[in-house]
Amino acid sequence: MPANEERRLSATTELKNVPSGASDMAHIVLTFDNNKLASSLYGQFDENLARLEQKLGVDIRSRGNQLTIKGNAAAAEQARRALDHLYSILQKGAEIAQSDVDGAVRMAIAADDQLTLPTLERKGKMAAAQIATRKRTIYARSLNQDAYMRALERSEMVFGVGPAGTGKTYLAVAYAAMLLERGLVERIVLSRPAVEAGERLGFLPGDMKEKVDPYLRPLYDALYDMMPADKVERAIAAEVIEIAPLAFMRGRTLAHAAVILDEAQNTTPMQMKMFLTRLGENARMIVTGDPSQIDLPPNTKSGLVEALRILEGVPGIVTVRFNETDVVRHPLVAEIVQAYDRDGKKARGAG
Repeated sequence: MPANEERRLSATTELKNVPSGASDMAHIVLTFDNNKLASSLYGQFDENLARLEQKLGVDIRSRGNQLTIKGNAAAAEQARRALDHLYSILQKGAEIAQSDVDGAVRMAIAADDQLTLPTLERKGKMAAAQIATRKRTIYARSLNQDAYMRALERSEMVFGVGPAGTGKTYLAVAYAAMLLERGLVERIVLSRPAVEAGERLGFLPGDMKEKVDPYLRPLYDALYDMMPADKVERAIAAEVIEIAPLAFMRGRTLAHAAVILDEAQNTTPMQMKMFLTRLGENARMIVTGDPSQIDLPPNTKSGLVEALRILEGVPGIVTVRFNETDVVRHPLVAEIVQAYDRDGKKARGAG
């Protein structure tokens, strides 16, 4: 190891003998080289360690900068991977929250099944995809988030489809902000169908920005998380960042831009075709939506649902499908999504 390379932690693993027929048990010792970071890793009153114990069914004991993990060999290794990942985040100057701990657990559990592109070799260590802007770095918190972030890197058109709370829109805006900061695109174009207003924005008070702001607020919120507020405002004023309803995309060619269509389930097939054909030279297009939350009038087809069917298998277009296990908001959100899914299946069965 080079002298200038900081050593994150050292770990020894010992498999103990157990009665015949029982699962292998592991005893892993981790030693961290920075007491302050180790304290942040453990959390207040060791709350992060307690959460790992609860999620993985292992026993974790701390003593200074040393941790001992005991439990089922697979679960203990998952805990080690999660702790290693969280410690690396702290080393980069970021803070970790409960949602980061939950995300590290998801990724650690999934690490055995992940494949490293392009060699398709199994990963020996967890390596979550990340998006880095000047203001913050975001790490994948689920296997599908990881796949989504990697798809954004390698594909010019990506569909992110799934329930609320999975990070579809947030990650898309973060990726667009990163491209803009690095000079890989010249502008960001953010769009949503203003279904609630029936696209009749002329009846609303104010200028165009004031008319559409209520429908595009989630996009603004994500932008402010990725970039300093003054830079966002200057970029919007200079039209480097453009936020507009879908109805105003017609007739345009969007080149050298990162283009995001959010809430795409509320587009009509004609609107979706119109939007997708705006893709210009050196542009990236990201379409996000949740087919289970369509707000279109009855008997109106969703442009997103139709596009997913028509474009399946088209080279260069990647679709990443999220589910309730990818929900990174409050744990109750995942439960709510599951409850509605169950009710929907019952209704379809009754029909």
